[in-house]
Amino acid sequence: MGRIARRFQLLRARGEAALAPYLMAGYPTLGATSELLYAIVQAGADLVELGIPFSDPLADGATLQAANQHALAGGATLSRVLDLVASVRSTIAVPLVLMSYYNPVLRMGDGFAAQAAAAGVDGLIIPDLPVEESAPLRDACGAVGIDLVGMVAPTSPDDRVKRIARSASGFVYCVSLKGVTGARHELSDGVRPLVERVKAETSLPVMVGFGISTPDHVRAVTAFADGAVVGSGLLDRIDRAPGAPVEAAAHLVEELKGACRVRSST
Repeated sequence: MGRIARRFQLLRARGEAALAPYLMAGYPTLGATSELLYAIVQAGADLVELGIPFSDPLADGATLQAANQHALAGGATLSRVLDLVASVRSTIAVPLVLMSYYNPVLRMGDGFAAQAAAAGVDGLIIPDLPVEESAPLRDACGAVGIDLVGMVAPTSPDDRVKRIARSASGFVYCVSLKGVTGARHELSDGVRPLVERVKAETSLPVMVGFGISTPDHVRAVTAFADGAVVGSGLLDRIDRAPGAPVEAAAHLVEELKGACRVRSST
């Protein structure tokens, strides 16, 4: 059993939902990413998504697009992010999941999965890799113990939801809205039906992301999902605290994780 499965098993035993904060690796710098990573794990993150910067982040809104460009300008690459993971792995117990567009992975070639596993990567999310073309990477990741997470969207038809859910490992990521990432004031009414469609097809945990930025959002989605992913909301908080980004990030994660514990006290 890998770290992702063990973490969800532990959370189920506690009656808690999972919180997965998202950091853009290399934003504001690779060194700062390490500091932020340690801080949000100590504040309560159950797993962490590390974004691999890319020049054409089609699924990302303005906040993450700006972070992508900043990280690329600072020299962040997939290889350097793997080095970062390796440098923190022995002291961070929670699962680390890379979220990357397919091009950087493809350019690294056949050795990607082995290098990622050696660094200590637990999971991989590729938003622009269709399930129909995912078998080679899924097989390579499976051979070294890395989970290839499936992503479904409100626009996914039932047969596609079934195929994605049944081929995924680790967990299934439900995109909560039509469009790109970015903090929103309200959640879409279509989130719960989407989660229910996925849960009908798999016993894997189901996480919800895109547009989630507040404890109220987390409480709302974890009433029916197994966890929440918070990306743009966290980066926005970091942006607004240039003098103390680590403290600001930790404070928000602590608040968000508190919302995940509501189920254990009701």
